[in-house]
Amino acid sequence: MNLYKKSFLKLLDFTPEEINYLLNLSGKFKSLKKAGIPHKLCEGKSVALIFEKTSTRTRCAFEVAANDLGIHPVYLSPDGSQIGKKESIKDTARVLGRMFDGIEYRGFGQDIVEELAKYAGVPVWNGLTNEFHPTQILADMLTIKEKFGELKGKKLVYMGDARYNMGNSLMVGCAKLGMKFVACAPDAYFPDKKLVDICKAEAEKTGAEISFITEPYIAVEDADVIYTDVWVSMGEPDDVWAKRIKDLTPYRVTADLMKSAGENCIFMHCLPAFHDLKTTIGQKIYDKYGINCMEVTDEVFESPASVVFDEAENRFHTIKAVMSASLCKPEVLENV
Repeated sequence: MNLYKKSFLKLLDFTPEEINYLLNLSGKFKSLKKAGIPHKLCEGKSVALIFEKTSTRTRCAFEVAANDLGIHPVYLSPDGSQIGKKESIKDTARVLGRMFDGIEYRGFGQDIVEELAKYAGVPVWNGLTNEFHPTQILADMLTIKEKFGELKGKKLVYMGDARYNMGNSLMVGCAKLGMKFVACAPDAYFPDKKLVDICKAEAEKTGAEISFITEPYIAVEDADVIYTDVWVSMGEPDDVWAKRIKDLTPYRVTADLMKSAGENCIFMHCLPAFHDLKTTIGQKIYDKYGINCMEVTDEVFESPASVVFDEAENRFHTIKAVMSASLCKPEVLENV
């Protein structure tokens, strides 16, 4: 397997074999980390971390993973670069590509990270765009594999707004890895038809199943995973809250819904989650709309079925696999 110098922009760019290779490599790095065995395979390299959207997990995962690999990371905050403002994406890519061995981008349109990769001359990694969140999906798939021992044939139900990066990316990941993907939402919240058609074509090759259901209790029947995300994404205006709450409250993940799926079903969320009133946004929504949780109840979030913090940890191990696969020749990784 040779991913040397290859960018990581979306899972559609990778074969099932390449994705499984990254998952296996992630597991090996996780074992090394747990055993306290150093693995500075990229000593002397530097990477730029461009964050046009702020983050907790993605930033920490990239910085700690870089340090473990011997890489020097340079964080560029939303105010820390001129990308797209005083300097074009193309020019930024050509400047940073002369200084760094790799570039991470977390921000807005997928076209931005694609343009960075086109002109940088070094690997570029997608830390999140409006359309896709591929590093999160690797962490999710590693978590599911750890819990069930395999991915093929497992049923994942995504509850809520499936039009954006998480719904899109989970659908792609399931299609690539032979899983059963169900988007459960009102019709208006299903993914773009063009992407659905692409995923269904992939599913025909892998034995995956892609379906769309509006009734929650029908959707979760025999589910292995119930997954949800926040109802309003970063960058969206506050005036969408009222409509989202009205439309998506029937798709909240509750204890009854989890019970309907079966005792072995796990709950997943990419975080942050609005499951209580211990955030300023959560309190604000309660004061205005009178609800004490949004996409998931606190009972489910804190239950034994919840593996959200396993997911969060696995961001770090999977990102380590992505960076090392891009920056190291295959022979360097053979003995990991």
